[in-house]
Amino acid sequence: MRTKFYLFSVLTLLLIIIATACTPAPTAAVAPAAVVADVGNQPKVTLIIYTEASVEFFVPLVQGAKDAAQANGVSLDIQYGDGKPEKQNNVLETAIANKVDGIALVIYDDTAFNDNVCKAIKAGIKVVSFNVDHSKGAAGNCRMAFMGQNFPETGYLIGKRMIQDHGIKSGDLVMTPVEFPEATYASQRFAGVKKALDEVGATAEQIGTGGNIAEAQTKMVQYLLGHPETKAIISLGGTSTTAAPKAIEEAKMKIAIGGFDLTADVVTGIENGTITATVDQQPYSQGFYAVTQLALSIKYGLYPSDMNTGGIGLVDKTNVSKVKEYTPKYR
Repeated sequence: MRTKFYLFSVLTLLLIIIATACTPAPTAAVAPAAVVADVGNQPKVTLIIYTEASVEFFVPLVQGAKDAAQANGVSLDIQYGDGKPEKQNNVLETAIANKVDGIALVIYDDTAFNDNVCKAIKAGIKVVSFNVDHSKGAAGNCRMAFMGQNFPETGYLIGKRMIQDHGIKSGDLVMTPVEFPEATYASQRFAGVKKALDEVGATAEQIGTGGNIAEAQTKMVQYLLGHPETKAIISLGGTSTTAAPKAIEEAKMKIAIGGFDLTADVVTGIENGTITATVDQQPYSQGFYAVTQLALSIKYGLYPSDMNTGGIGLVDKTNVSKVKEYTPKYR
């Protein structure tokens, strides 16, 4: 009996040893391996800014585009059109020839870029616009979506604010300088400002300044000297808003200034009271979401969406300190 019990115990022990040997040992928790971007397989996106590289307004837009490219694993190429439609078209044609995956561009002319944008779409390239769109939106251009500001709405907003704060009334003359009067953003902002001024019987006169701040200042001074009755300046672009305080100083006039966009000089003007308010169209968001939506479309087939990046926000003395903290990197 003892022999049988001994044999049973030995067999049981052997079975436990065999079972233990065949059971996989518990695996220690392992952190997911770091994902290393394969540059060769990254979506290639060309972003085209229509001005020269020196224009301060686009600093946060470029930052936003770069941040989005890094977050989404995109190979980003930033090009500049120098305010010349023919140069921007050359950049577009090069991007198409290089078979990039996506293009983001400023459609600041209603006819100049339509053919090449449609050519890119037909070639399977995703295309979105930012900052300025065709005046008819998707009905006027093949682009998939637009990330930018509602120009007539914000023009009306700054016009109403200037009327309210400075008593602009019937018979008053308001100068509305802008870089390129024929551009979509200029004509649509002007329409909004004019609507507000028409409501009180004031007159708006538009002048072209170009994109260079020094030249813009000179042209504005010349206008003011020739029109000393000017009641206020409502600038329709960042260049002229930046130049306006020095222009009125040079012309030895004390008149109200309002406008569009943010630069360090505009922030200073708001702080010292020379500038009443400016419309912030949030260029960082324009760059960030243009690249992000292209990446999502290229990778996952998600169709890009229109985005109003400017809303109806004004920067004035009540909030300029917060804005200053993030200008020019993000604001």
